[in-house]
Amino acid sequence: MTLMKVLRVQKNIWNKLTYTLVGMLILISCTNEDKSLPILGEKEMVEGQEVPHSIPDFSFVNQDSTIITNDQLNSGPYVADFFFTHCPSICPIVTKQMLRIHDAFKEENLKLVSFTMDPKRDTPERLKDYASKLEVDAPKWHFLTGDKEELHDIATDFFNVVIEDDEAPGGFNHSGKIILVDKNRHIRAFCEGTDEEDVDDFIKDIKILLSENED
Repeated sequence: MTLMKVLRVQKNIWNKLTYTLVGMLILISCTNEDKSLPILGEKEMVEGQEVPHSIPDFSFVNQDSTIITNDQLNSGPYVADFFFTHCPSICPIVTKQMLRIHDAFKEENLKLVSFTMDPKRDTPERLKDYASKLEVDAPKWHFLTGDKEELHDIATDFFNVVIEDDEAPGGFNHSGKIILVDKNRHIRAFCEGTDEEDVDDFIKDIKILLSENED
């Protein structure tokens, strides 16, 4: 892919995500008073009815070489991010915040899911070693690998951008958003994983959603 094409694709993705996220921020500001979380993302028309955005079916392999699909995650909410183990830029920062979330909700019905952007290098064995160094394991925290195209395609459904670029640090241009998904596959909140204060607010959103599930 030429550099101009990469930049054009990246601009189109960022524009779409920007419009979506601006709308979501407006929705969030309108719901703060009643302490409920909106369903985020663009709605689609299906057979004449509006259908809220949801995470599509996926099937990837975790660090234990176990196939993980949406069905393994529908017992409660989960938190998701996109990373790669040799990332020299923002991934370590985002992973540190994911670890904060893991520790804060260790005893709660909340799972974490980290999708690799680089499945060629990030085999289940390598992801297992990565998880071991963090002292975390499945099924609380799944590190997923699989088909590269499928992983990159689903990133946009999680409001993340993943673009291969030989000139970018580690070979990928990518965002660092952390996403909160409910048991019905709807995105309910997000934050910038490089912003600790934003993650603080995100943790409050997780508590709201967990309380909602108890009602």
